[in-house]
Amino acid sequence: MSLTAQTYWAEHAWLNGVVEPSVIIDTATDGRITAVRTGVPAPPPGSVALRGLTVPGLANVHSHAFHRALRGTVQVGSGTFWTWREIMYQFAAGLTPDSYFDLARAVYAEMALAGVTAVGEFHYVHHAPGGARYDNANAMGEALIRAAAEAGIRITLLDTCYLSSDIGKRGRGVAPNRHQLRFSDGSAETWAERVSALAAADHGGHARIGAAIHSVRAVPAAELRTVAQWAQDRRAPLHVHLSEQTAENDSCRSVHGVTPTRLLADHGVLGPRTTAVHATHLSAEDIALLGGSSTGVCMCPTTERDLADGIGPAKRLQDAGSRLSLGSDSHAVIDLLEEARAMELDERLRTRARGHWTASQLLRAATEQGHASLGWTEAGRIEEGGLADLTTIALDSVRTAGPVPRLGAETAVFAATNADVRHTVVAGRHIVRDGTHQLVPDVPTALADAIAALRT
Repeated sequence: MSLTAQTYWAEHAWLNGVVEPSVIIDTATDGRITAVRTGVPAPPPGSVALRGLTVPGLANVHSHAFHRALRGTVQVGSGTFWTWREIMYQFAAGLTPDSYFDLARAVYAEMALAGVTAVGEFHYVHHAPGGARYDNANAMGEALIRAAAEAGIRITLLDTCYLSSDIGKRGRGVAPNRHQLRFSDGSAETWAERVSALAAADHGGHARIGAAIHSVRAVPAAELRTVAQWAQDRRAPLHVHLSEQTAENDSCRSVHGVTPTRLLADHGVLGPRTTAVHATHLSAEDIALLGGSSTGVCMCPTTERDLADGIGPAKRLQDAGSRLSLGSDSHAVIDLLEEARAMELDERLRTRARGHWTASQLLRAATEQGHASLGWTEAGRIEEGGLADLTTIALDSVRTAGPVPRLGAETAVFAATNADVRHTVVAGRHIVRDGTHQLVPDVPTALADAIAALRT
């Protein structure tokens, strides 16, 4: 990615929780912010004007890119998480490195249009159907990394260990079913060998490699520590699906006599660089374990409600010490503003009380805290030395017109949608300009073509 120094003039910018008018943001050829100046009443000559409210780039912490192909299809009729999963397997079966690149490039471009500048890709489709390895064992992961580069956003590829179809009677795991064979490396040790080769390669400055444990259903207890140790040795992010379904909790208690959270704690998985995804069905002890270990939690409200999973105890987790972040997961929609809004509104429905988080706290979950979860601690703030990743939200659309600009954060979180994203800047590079993607000029057609190819 070729970068040039650039000066941006933000009509309004969200700086340290305060909306400031008329802000200059200077960027350098290393993709970082060199200066932030307030009180500049008009765009200086040669600068690029960002009309609206400019916030740090949004971080989509939890993504399964190929799930985007399910949008609409899985909304027909009724069903459960488990019936949804069967349809998901059908789409997974059609993926190749080339088709996954095409689809992911379009999905990541859709994210850029929605103001996302960094994505955490929870990646487990590693091998060919039937489980045979490609000649390049990391061909699928590398396709995702290239797709993010061509869409102009950052990626943390969370290479996922997925070994079994269920916990099994003795906790040793049940063999993968025919759909899951391409997810499995056979053992955590073999997974570690493959992902170590991926991590050692040079993928460019837009990509970082992390690890993931799919779930306690998919990784036997005896294999958990191997994955956790791999991440610890490299100080890499470690993510894990946790207690998304009550069936997972019931199975874990039946076999191990403890909850999934306790099982993870006992095998060294929890900690400040770990993020639990969903964390929907937790006991008081689970919440204390997560918060007490400073384990982060990624909430995915639009997916959790689409799949009828339930409402996770986000406020109790935060109060216990967990950093909260947000993801669009299955991509029923890709809208981080909606995810932020939904976390507050879901809590209101559960408690029948308002105001669990301020707009600024919700924006931090979507920006700074999300980037921290993905290992991009230098992103998520508009300040000197930080990564020059910016998102500008219109304040004059039919949804956002009316409030005074100083309430821009409230307007963005509680009224705006992805359709109000006007500009997206990554590493100082203008990726979305006036609502048009500069690298993928026809994103809807790219999505339609990539998804149609999986149906053939």
